[in-house]
Amino acid sequence: MAPVRWTALVTSYVRANDGRRLAVNLSGDQSGEPVVFLHGTPGSRLRPLPREQVLEELGIWLISFDRPGYGRSDRLQSRTVADVAQDVAAIADSLGLDTFAVIGRSGGGPHALACAALLPDRVTRAAAMMSLAPWRAAGLEWFDGMADSNVLAYRTAADEPDLLIRHLIEAAGEINADPVSHVAVISPEMPEVDRRIVADANVRALLAQNFAEALRYSADGWIDDVLAFCSPWGFDVSSIKRPVLLWHGERDVFSPVAHSEWLASKIRGAHVMIQPNDAHFGALEAVGDVLSWLLSDPALASRPSQDAALTH
Repeated sequence: MAPVRWTALVTSYVRANDGRRLAVNLSGDQSGEPVVFLHGTPGSRLRPLPREQVLEELGIWLISFDRPGYGRSDRLQSRTVADVAQDVAAIADSLGLDTFAVIGRSGGGPHALACAALLPDRVTRAAAMMSLAPWRAAGLEWFDGMADSNVLAYRTAADEPDLLIRHLIEAAGEINADPVSHVAVISPEMPEVDRRIVADANVRALLAQNFAEALRYSADGWIDDVLAFCSPWGFDVSSIKRPVLLWHGERDVFSPVAHSEWLASKIRGAHVMIQPNDAHFGALEAVGDVLSWLLSDPALASRPSQDAALTH
């Protein structure tokens, strides 16, 4: 593979093993610890991410990319959660990285766990923030505590996938016309702590930019994520041997906290951080602490949570 010319905060492209194009952005300290960021659903490589200055102070080189079908990355039809591992490996190869950490937020959580399970010789540590558990996980009431909109989406994905596709195509069109509209649509289901966070104009702008880029060309990535979550993931979370941190806001209604509790019962030695006063969007403020945990230097892991300020 020809070497890729990388410039911070500028989109570059990597070819997956099957020739698909993956859109990648880099930020932070290029000489620092490499961390691959797995975005939410729907989401993109762009936002919300920690500020460049924060990443440099932490000594992190953050590698973010659009999953297939999102933003500027080519689609991989019928993909599973497990398929992300080979795309992450291809990106790491293009950067000359033997090892790296991974962090996934919301819909990125299962994908971060896939990397930990399937790339055990390359992933040093993995963090999954507000992750879902595998579909129909034994012993878990999968929908308990989940917002009605997500219950409907996942049940439709499992029972009537063609209907889900039509629904998400329509929703993506509305978001493209008005990127802030998605925040407005889900706001009534949020607990008060989440509504306070997204009431901030800067946060709303970051989320709008993220959604707009994710769905720039199509709803394909969103569709494929939801279908993948409601299908066999392609790996067993209990096979993960690398250190894992599971972070969750106890008041989350989009990915209920019971999902991380179930994952903790299956991933041997998992570190669990359940925040009683946080919900789904609390992760935007906690990401700095989680990034610190991913670092190998214990002195850096004690940095305060205010380092989690987002890129504006």
